[in-house]
Amino acid sequence: MSAIQVKQLARPGLRPVGGVAGLCLQITPSGARSWVLRATVGSKRRDIGLGGYPDVTLAQAREKAREMREQIREGVDPVLQRKAARDALIAAQSKVITFDEAARRFIKAKVQEFRNPKHTAQWETTLQAYASPVIGRLPVDAVTLPHIVQIPEPIWTEKTETATRLRGRIESVLSWATVSGFRSGDNPARWRGNLDAILPKPGKLKKVAHHKAVPVSSGPAFMAALREREGVGSRALEFLILTAGRSGEVRGATWEEIDMEARTWTVPAERMKAQREHVVPLCPDAVKLLKALPVHEDCPYVFPSPRGKQLSDATLSKVMKLMGVEGTPHGFRSTFRDWCAEHTNYPREVAEKALAHTIPSAVEAAYRRGNLMTKRTRLMQEWARFLNKPTAKGEVVSLRGKTA
Repeated sequence: MSAIQVKQLARPGLRPVGGVAGLCLQITPSGARSWVLRATVGSKRRDIGLGGYPDVTLAQAREKAREMREQIREGVDPVLQRKAARDALIAAQSKVITFDEAARRFIKAKVQEFRNPKHTAQWETTLQAYASPVIGRLPVDAVTLPHIVQIPEPIWTEKTETATRLRGRIESVLSWATVSGFRSGDNPARWRGNLDAILPKPGKLKKVAHHKAVPVSSGPAFMAALREREGVGSRALEFLILTAGRSGEVRGATWEEIDMEARTWTVPAERMKAQREHVVPLCPDAVKLLKALPVHEDCPYVFPSPRGKQLSDATLSKVMKLMGVEGTPHGFRSTFRDWCAEHTNYPREVAEKALAHTIPSAVEAAYRRGNLMTKRTRLMQEWARFLNKPTAKGEVVSLRGKTA
């Protein structure tokens, strides 16, 4: 048939057009037209589609049909070949995900390891704010070193801590993508032997701003002045000092965590920085403080806000500011640690356990599984006695920069 004759075909069915054995124009009852090559492949009869008409012309259909015939003569099944190619394409596409998608999957897989929802939000926020605009839509296997350098470089000097955390988070996402089969090769976000040759070392850029701490010698004077102040914030700060606790642990303390009979405060793992339960021995002054506090049936917190919620982080800092002391509540952990080192003979591990610090050495940690409760109880009692020392009236509380 000629091209004009093919164009005039209208009756539904398979209409042989000649030129190549088995080449037909298939016409459906609705009038749709497509090319089909009818051939025997091995022991099977195949109807092989060659495309729609008129998008594929008669000449093009005959050329495709000849190619198919040649493949069949060479022992190739065009249908199976197409299926294999399609499956390979689908498999390849399933391995292509963007960096944003890789980050989402990584966070979802690791969310149980994060300390709290705030920690999860920090991961999501930093990656979305800094990494996503540069590599968010890129296939994760296409992320290279120049991309990584471009992300933290603008904030590496001004926001060094944020930039270093961001780099580490990107490295974690890319490591997950590699292990999961979505990328291969080296991790371009790796620091050692990689980015450290391009970016300045963080430690050389900016000194860490340590929490200001009340000197040990001024501890009794500060405590005496603090006890003259009223308010939940003042009592929470006093409790923080007596227990050497962190602000978040104290502000989130509930009455269920307090055991008056055993004189302990048990902070659950989910509220601890190290994600481990911490039992704090309560000295007599801490117990006395707690007994003087009102207990509200509709509020679980030991130190509630006026609305019955958890106190804000700024509340305890405000108490110190109103007292004319430009310091931080967290700094009292440093004051306590200095007192332990300078005024007591307790072993280092007792003081570190009181502060709920983790033991860096895995070997040492394996052998020190006890909570040293007896020694810590005596330590906190001596700390309270030290803070109760008589002070000269009007003694000035000074400050110094110190790691807390």
